Amino acid sequence: MNEPLAHFIVLYLQLDRQQLHRLPEIYAEQVIFIDPAHRIEGLAALTRYFASLYQRLDYCRFEIVSQQQHGNEAWLSWVMTFAHPRVARGQPVRVEGATRLQFDAWGKVCLHRDYFDLGAMLYEQLPLLGRLIRAIRARLGA
Repeated sequence: MNEPLAHFIVLYLQLDRQQLHRLPEIYAEQVIFIDPAHRIEGLAALTRYFASLYQRLDYCRFEIVSQQQHGNEAWLSWVMTFAHPRVARGQPVRVEGATRLQFDAWGKVCLHRDYFDLGAMLYEQLPLLGRLIRAIRARLGA
């Protein structure tokens, strides 16, 4: 496995609110981070986003299921388990997803794009909205 990818995975598996100071080890200063709900540009903005996110979570853990790398691009599939006091009544929520990473010439991540079902992660876990979304999916046969 490529050393920058290995370093990224090791840090992500340890990531919590006490490890955010280590983000410059893996992210370029001009990183672009995209997920279904956000587009964040720059390491300072990404660090603030993660700090805010981890402040509200009881915990968040990742399990890397598979990984591939070709040149400066890598793909990871993962399972995230998190608990938030206002989501799913504080019970653990599991979400499967994938991440596309692009590394710069110095081995730092310059593009981090996450793909996951935002509905399964968040909307279905909310009391009223969750029932509505599950009913719609049932009617669609999903």
